[in-house]
Amino acid sequence: MKTELIRTLTTTFEAHARKVEGGVEYWLARDLQYLLGYSKWDNFLNVVSKAKTACEISGHNVADHFADVGKMVDLGSGSQREVDDIMLTRYACYLIAQNGDSRKQEIAFAQTYFAIQTRRAEVIEQRLLEAERVSARKKLSATEKELSGVIFEQTGSTENFALIRSKGDQALFGKSTQAMKAEWNVPDKRPLADFAPTIILKAKDFATEITIFNAREHGMKSEGQISTEHITNNKAVRKTLLERGIRPESLPPAEDVKKVERRLASEEKKSLKNPDGLSEPAEE
Repeated sequence: MKTELIRTLTTTFEAHARKVEGGVEYWLARDLQYLLGYSKWDNFLNVVSKAKTACEISGHNVADHFADVGKMVDLGSGSQREVDDIMLTRYACYLIAQNGDSRKQEIAFAQTYFAIQTRRAEVIEQRLLEAERVSARKKLSATEKELSGVIFEQTGSTENFALIRSKGDQALFGKSTQAMKAEWNVPDKRPLADFAPTIILKAKDFATEITIFNAREHGMKSEGQISTEHITNNKAVRKTLLERGIRPESLPPAEDVKKVERRLASEEKKSLKNPDGLSEPAEE
């Protein structure tokens, strides 16, 4: 396929992308029909039907990707009438292209175009999740540092801070820090939190924030008081998680957050060098 044609098709496909509230892209089936070289609606609906079946088989909710809507069209008399149409997600368009007639140049192009666009969305989503976890880990570190400062300000010592934090882990996980390290295969010299999933990082941070607030609010002057407060808060957070079907000690470990942070930094450098490209995740 000639470069000029590829550029033209790319521009045309992107020009027909629409957005709903929240920035979610979609295409209308009546538009896609002609973009893919189908002159008859009924013939195109046969391809859509196959795509819906593929969507269902893949475990996705068909209604999330194929939404029936009405569309007003102009008539020769100057009046309008409503015709059936379908709002299609990028994934739906990809499935339609995969089930179309690959002898058509438009279909051959769309198969690659939507595959890349779908891959791009998946990569972006994964990077956002990884960035959120790195941010949550940094936030927890800052909060724990603040708690250490509060303990020093109000008791004159931080000698038992590590013990207080460990007691918090015991209350949150129902297991000691060392037991959880063994469970998650965390190296002895690394913090447990570096391998905790985002939900646990945020849970620990929330419990610690409450400890800081109450330690100041109630003027706690001994490490024993602050330790008891921290245990109580972690137990309360654990109770909430259990009520929502989340058992902290049963969650699988996440990837070493330091590796994630390095990978994100590396990918950011690559994107600056190649702003229009889609870089693959960096190898460790």
